[in-house]
Amino acid sequence: MPRIHVLLAALCFGTTGTAQALGPNGASPLTVGAVRVALGSLLLLLAVRLASGTTVVRLSRGPFIVGGIGVAGYQLCFFAAVDDTGVAVGTIAALGSAPAFAGLGGWLMTGTPPGRAWAIATTLAAIGVGLMAFSGSTAELSPSGVVLALGAGASYAVFTLASKRLLDAGAPVERVMASVFCLGAVLLVPVLFLGDLQWLSSADGIVMALWLGAVPTAFAYILFARGLRLLPAGYVATLTLAEPVTAATLGAIVLGERPGTLALAGIALIITGLAVLALRGQHRDTRPAGEVALG
Repeated sequence: MPRIHVLLAALCFGTTGTAQALGPNGASPLTVGAVRVALGSLLLLLAVRLASGTTVVRLSRGPFIVGGIGVAGYQLCFFAAVDDTGVAVGTIAALGSAPAFAGLGGWLMTGTPPGRAWAIATTLAAIGVGLMAFSGSTAELSPSGVVLALGAGASYAVFTLASKRLLDAGAPVERVMASVFCLGAVLLVPVLFLGDLQWLSSADGIVMALWLGAVPTAFAYILFARGLRLLPAGYVATLTLAEPVTAATLGAIVLGERPGTLALAGIALIITGLAVLALRGQHRDTRPAGEVALG
């Protein structure tokens, strides 16, 4: 069941690109990301209010702050990377590196290596993401853009590891996600003040913002956290690579896009990697939660 939760979360994540494509023209991706986090955090707070029978656990300050920085850092680094080096390189460096960073970070924190199935699955899925990203593109490599994209991948891994620490301490899923996303939203407030929010004045803009805040943020990250509570962080980060497969499928069905041969090969590799992880990835994080060194 925890794997299903993470895969369902990845399906929700994969709707982001289609929602933006159907939204108003000219919307700044950076302000869209900031609004998404702000609305998502409000809905997560509502989920905390609606949750009944949850134990009140004080969140450890270190992982809480680190998790919020990870949320904000991903938005800033990813969109800056795409602007600098293009969608193809930015996507492969960010999505492809996040599972590796999470697996390495989990190893350093717990002293337990991720396992052979994770390594095989992550390699296959990362190559698949690369093939999808570069299919039909004329990408130009920018060293600064690659560094920013790797920063996005590291930020996502940091958010995942910090959230894992908070969940291992017994904090409720809804409270953990609401807390780190609220901090991320606060850190992104300058983007809302300095960016162009004109797109929010249209009906399409409002619908897009509500969808992004509700489905691929609030709902998806509750599912994500439920899986993360029971699975190693690197394992979860690799499972979320189902996102680009979902995005490509929706692009074909909703937007009429037709993936080329390289993209189809990439999809096949990602699915193969996820199948390896689902069928053979039996690694468990047996280290007691109190021994994790993040906070």
